[in-house]
Amino acid sequence: MSEFQNRIDLQDLGQKIQQLKVEAAKALVGQDEMLTLLLTSVFAGGHVLIEGVPGIAKTLSSRLIAKMMKADFKRIQFTPDLMPSDILGTSVFNPKNTSFEYKQGPIFSNLVLIDEINRAPAKTQASLFEVMEERQVTNDGTTYSLEDLFMVLATQNPIEQEGTYRLPEAQLDRFLFKIVVTYPDTEDEVKILEMMNQKQAFQQLQFIDTVITKEEVVAIRENLMQVLTKDTLITYIADLVGKTRSHPALYLGASPRASIDLLRSSKAFAAISGRDFVTPEDIQYLFKPVVQHRISLSPEAELQGISIEEVTNQIIQQVEVPK
Repeated sequence: MSEFQNRIDLQDLGQKIQQLKVEAAKALVGQDEMLTLLLTSVFAGGHVLIEGVPGIAKTLSSRLIAKMMKADFKRIQFTPDLMPSDILGTSVFNPKNTSFEYKQGPIFSNLVLIDEINRAPAKTQASLFEVMEERQVTNDGTTYSLEDLFMVLATQNPIEQEGTYRLPEAQLDRFLFKIVVTYPDTEDEVKILEMMNQKQAFQQLQFIDTVITKEEVVAIRENLMQVLTKDTLITYIADLVGKTRSHPALYLGASPRASIDLLRSSKAFAAISGRDFVTPEDIQYLFKPVVQHRISLSPEAELQGISIEEVTNQIIQQVEVPK
């Protein structure tokens, strides 16, 4: 019997993934799921919302991803007085040629870290709609395109409500994943302290090496279109997402964009797992991070103490898995 051959060459991607994990382990402890989802989002070409209390490596993880990639990186600290022009840029008068020239804002980068995204008001939130969905900025009637590699990594604190603004549904729907980060266990926290005790200038991540270029990321993304997804699995994705719109505990279901994101991320996850085909297990694993920020519990479900995680688990159990 001849050996099974992948339909696309995943050897280079496998080596890159292994190198990325080795580098990440130099600074990140006990957050394997977050790292896996972050790498999946990089190759799927989606934005990520990271939610958790302060001090559990949300910002560090975003900076770590940027450090491992040879790409432009910008950080924007969201505050209540931040204006759209502070993000997108603005037209500035040039007295030399007596005309206005567009000065690009920090959003024009490959990787953009938006720290505490829920601290900016609705007007500033709305400024991200076009750039996150269409990878372009329109200013004074002129459209400016961003590079092929553009990714927003946003963080938010779910506990503190003072001085924060709830993200609109249209904003949330533009994130591929919502990653919920929890406290490390005692063993991992000891490792974190040992790491901090041994390495100087830890916060600057100077000991992290570059592993992959933005051109390589874009090339890998294009190859991922060849990852096989059977028609039965495409129907399975549609059934899972469709179930969120009829589940009795939900008053807001996931959009068709969620279905598209689940398909894209499943292809990327399969590839970084060393396969050129998607399995039902890939889809089930990614279902929660793809939909949990796009669905909302009904008031009755909230009163009963039902959680989003319970609902997503129920939907996975209720929808028939293709053979």
